[in-house]
Amino acid sequence: MNDDTTSIEFRDNTAPLGETMRRLAGSISGEKITVRELLALVGEQGLLLALMFLTLPFLIPVSIPGVSTVFGLVAILIAIGITLNRVPWLPDRLLDRPLDAVKLAKAIESGADKFGRIDKISHPRLTRLTENAAMNRMAGLGLLLGAVLLIFPLGFVPFSNTLPAWSMLLLAAGLLQRDGVLILLGYLFLLATIVYFVALAVGVLTGAQWVVNFFN
Repeated sequence: MNDDTTSIEFRDNTAPLGETMRRLAGSISGEKITVRELLALVGEQGLLLALMFLTLPFLIPVSIPGVSTVFGLVAILIAIGITLNRVPWLPDRLLDRPLDAVKLAKAIESGADKFGRIDKISHPRLTRLTENAAMNRMAGLGLLLGAVLLIFPLGFVPFSNTLPAWSMLLLAAGLLQRDGVLILLGYLFLLATIVYFVALAVGVLTGAQWVVNFFN
């Protein structure tokens, strides 16, 4: 196993998500497996799946304040790895942490049945948006921007976490399934997020100016 995680490159995989997860579960052997070894096994699809998991708590109009900062930081590191087509940097203490291989394999098998439902609603479409490295890197940059927007501690503001979370979920699912329709929807949600944040900033500045003028 190569300890330099930045040198491990991904290979695209067009297999269905459920099938990929079952193959991953079958490749886990022994009693223990480290996070470093698991990352090498999961590759690109595993990181995209991890991003999808990270967005789940934010798919409601109002999220829990403070959680977006922690999850956003992890998402940023993963998005950078996806954009560069390499396993992301993570602390050695986390990478070398041993996990129960048997329980992990069972959990992945269980997840294969649930997340495999995505295969039923998504399939390769508009593949020009997913079939080359340049377009995949563009989607990776979209994931990175979504993660940056997610990190703002504005959980108390409706939709401030929901919009970037949906953009990341759609982009990640689109890359997983080579589904250009989901990629386009992800970009639209990302654009909506930017417009929403700009509108919030303009509203705050306008309100502040009104208060200043009122007391002058």
